Amino acid sequence: MNVDLSRRSFLKLTGAGIAATSLGAMGFGEAEAAEAAHVRPFKLTMTTETRNTCPYCSVACGIIIYSKGDIRKGEAADIIHIEGDVDHPTNRGTLCPKGAALKDFVKSPSRLKYPMQRKPGSDKFERISWNDAFDRIARLMKDDRDANLITHNQSGVPVNRWTTVGMLAASATTNETAWATFKFAKGLGIVGFDNQARV
Repeated sequence: MNVDLSRRSFLKLTGAGIAATSLGAMGFGEAEAAEAAHVRPFKLTMTTETRNTCPYCSVACGIIIYSKGDIRKGEAADIIHIEGDVDHPTNRGTLCPKGAALKDFVKSPSRLKYPMQRKPGSDKFERISWNDAFDRIARLMKDDRDANLITHNQSGVPVNRWTTVGMLAASATTNETAWATFKFAKGLGIVGFDNQARV
């Protein structure tokens, strides 16, 4: 079949086709209404967004945590979704497999949520309060430092070295936090100081 179409007729036909498809795309057709009826509401619409840092490695990727329930109103916040933060300069919304599985990490039944202590001779861990945990850590650190602090070297020069304890710090922190942590460790005389990025 051979169609003889002038330039003017072609432009008219093209314009009519564009107008018809535009009206359909703007929702004036029945297909658009049927499609909208089948789409479920966006699951993150009524959630609270919280920006945070992924806890795994030293890359410090940005994440967005979505939770239902407003803590300010006395409701329990339940995390329903975690994704990469597209506005974060480090990862730009992408996450590694561990970061992509963060919701399972948070919801894990074996996740440690409070201090536990296994007493000498016991075969199980018991829950203790945060105050008891901090008091125990401080007491053990003080006792070990008093017993093992090297105040002077062989030449009599003051060194204040505490070599029997090491400190492992977090690498996904701000410069200010890292500075304060390092000053704390060196102020006590701790020689063995490192962070998780190198381990």
